[in-house]
Amino acid sequence: MGTLYIVPTPVGNMEDMTLRAIRILKEADLVLAEDTRTSGILLKHFDIQQHMLSHHKFNEHGTSAAVIERLKAGQTIALVSDAGTPGISDPGFFLAREAIAAGIDVITLPGPTACIPALVTSGLPCDRFCFEGFLPQKKGRQTHLTSLIEETRTMVFYESPHRLLKTLQQLAEVFGGDRRGAVCREISKVHEECCRGTLDELIQHFTETAPRGEIVLLVAGKSKEKKSKDQK
Repeated sequence: MGTLYIVPTPVGNMEDMTLRAIRILKEADLVLAEDTRTSGILLKHFDIQQHMLSHHKFNEHGTSAAVIERLKAGQTIALVSDAGTPGISDPGFFLAREAIAAGIDVITLPGPTACIPALVTSGLPCDRFCFEGFLPQKKGRQTHLTSLIEETRTMVFYESPHRLLKTLQQLAEVFGGDRRGAVCREISKVHEECCRGTLDELIQHFTETAPRGEIVLLVAGKSKEKKSKDQK
């Protein structure tokens, strides 16, 4: 049996690539890439010349069976996404599950992801948090937000720049405009920035300044004191 390695790659700065990740990619018999063009730039930067195969959310159900057969034959295969840790709002879960079911070792390397640096930088409580990823764009969006009304942990969302303002407005409607939040963008890149304040203040800021880049949106959970008062 071979081994499937889940390999995080930088979300911005190339210096965030670990020595172990570079070694695994160089030793792998095959590198599965979400986008071979994007990953090709990374591999070239670190002089990694292994063969790549496209593996993304649109073809993973069709290609995983062949990948499992390669692993059963003893190959070492590394999975990367365009940026960050595969499986976290990126392809990876399905292949990892299939490999585990086939009795293949799955090893995930620690490494870059946008949500954890953003959480710590936000200044919001980070001892307990829930990762919500991308909200449903249409169907089920309001229902999902409503289900979080009693959430006391800091909530972490991924959002696109063109939907950020609308999402902030919806969050303010659900949680109240005085709820604390933070918008962290371009994590580990040249123009990295974290805007902190109430949801109303964030709405005002991004109404005046159009958001750009990759965004992590954080919202404080409901205070336990307030939750206790509501229950009385």
